[in-house]
Amino acid sequence: MSDTIEIKAIVGNKTTISDCPVTDPASTVKGLEESNAFISRSKLDAKTSSALKKSSRYRSRSLSASSTDSYSSASCTGSSSDDDDISPREKIQKNSNGNFDFCVRNITQHHFGRREIEIAEQEMPGIMALRRRAADDKPLKNAKIVGCTHINAQTAVLIETLAALGANLRWAACNIYSTQNEVAAALAEAGFSIFAWRGETEEDFWWCIDKCVNAENWQPNMILDDGGDATHLMLKKYPAMFKMIKGIVEESVTGVHRLYQLSKAGKLTVPAMNVNDSVTKTKYDNLYSCRESIIDSLKRSTDLMFGGKQVVICGFGEVGKGCSQALKGLGCVVYVTEIDPICALQASMDGNRVVKLNEVIRNVDIVITATGNKNVVTREHMDKMKNGCIVCNMGHSNTEIDVNSLRTPDLTWEKVRSQVDHVIWPDGKRIILLAEGRLVNLSCSSLPSFVVSITSATQALALIELFNAPAGRYKSDVYLLPKKMDEYVASLHLPTFDAHLTELTDDQARYMGLNKAGPFKPNYYRY
Repeated sequence: MSDTIEIKAIVGNKTTISDCPVTDPASTVKGLEESNAFISRSKLDAKTSSALKKSSRYRSRSLSASSTDSYSSASCTGSSSDDDDISPREKIQKNSNGNFDFCVRNITQHHFGRREIEIAEQEMPGIMALRRRAADDKPLKNAKIVGCTHINAQTAVLIETLAALGANLRWAACNIYSTQNEVAAALAEAGFSIFAWRGETEEDFWWCIDKCVNAENWQPNMILDDGGDATHLMLKKYPAMFKMIKGIVEESVTGVHRLYQLSKAGKLTVPAMNVNDSVTKTKYDNLYSCRESIIDSLKRSTDLMFGGKQVVICGFGEVGKGCSQALKGLGCVVYVTEIDPICALQASMDGNRVVKLNEVIRNVDIVITATGNKNVVTREHMDKMKNGCIVCNMGHSNTEIDVNSLRTPDLTWEKVRSQVDHVIWPDGKRIILLAEGRLVNLSCSSLPSFVVSITSATQALALIELFNAPAGRYKSDVYLLPKKMDEYVASLHLPTFDAHLTELTDDQARYMGLNKAGPFKPNYYRY
């Protein structure tokens, strides 16, 4: 079978509908600018990312060169720092072709970003193979995609792959701290409409998404979302435009929850693909990736020694499992909090002690949230923490730690280094808060490119499936990724390990009731 036929064979498998509504954590979008002008930007005073940064009670410690060098936020060049006080919205920038339809920190950094993208390509075999195999067919020709994801070297490989498959793109960041400025500059230099920089304010965040959704001579027909913010904004602010969307691809727990809520309320008027719960995404991005990145995040930001430390992990899903495995492997004593008896039993069988947070909060050295919920760690919990306790979040949403409750006159915030703050109580006790409660592994470290290749290939195939699906195949609901696509994504990455699959004989296939080409497991199978 040729590569072209192989691609086409997996595009078009219908899946079952999944329905699991939860509360939508989204809040109403306010204060978005209506102007679409790209050169004549109004010179607004940039808001700080924290009210306390305006306060006399927010102190900043000077850093030695060695301290600065010890922490690099997913960037070899150091250009991802957010020490430039001039808002990119106040700048007029053009790339070498005279294009100005973008907004990044500094377009002159594009050379550094291009090098990082080239490095990422070497470790992303699956998405690069998909680019080569499908480039001639252009399965995304005429697709106009609004993207709202983390913007780093690995995402850039996905963006350039989608463009190679025929798509037009406008892209914003789903997290105000995870953007690699030099990579955003490289994408802008390559002609992509990128609106993102590290250290955006909340107003900047929504402005950037709005610029991707609402532009001159632009009617998007696909959304690739990570957290549901682009979907939320378009539905709330541009409902007529939202009805023209052919499909949504969502990769995070938070965004999927939002979609299921919209579906149950009858407000989801377009089909959506839940790639977060695909096997390849769940296992490799959530479990294997977080198993490595939690250690990297804590080491880079705190220079911590893990042996003998007491750690409580809130949530024992795939992310919590990965964090637990890594921390136990380095000698930590691990506690787990859970609401689900099945996950709690898994944690117990893995040798963790399942507790309520209040039972251990006074003694633990590290608190990690990984639930996707809100107010998991409250001010009451933080009041009880011991001096020097490290608090961080591995879930997508920034609502798991009640950071707003720490913004009170009785507490002093002291900036230690980028994404690391001391919050000091009146008696001198201090806790170490990482990334202001946002996603720590993307704010304080980076993700393994190989794992992102798996996730990116999954996202690309989901976009191809929804965009090319004939009318009526998918209704206005949330679907799981077809099993055949999951298996295909895995097969794209096996050559890296020189892995050789065993093939069923005809007799074996008949005995098992399987097609020799797959899928090999039913939809209800738990990997």
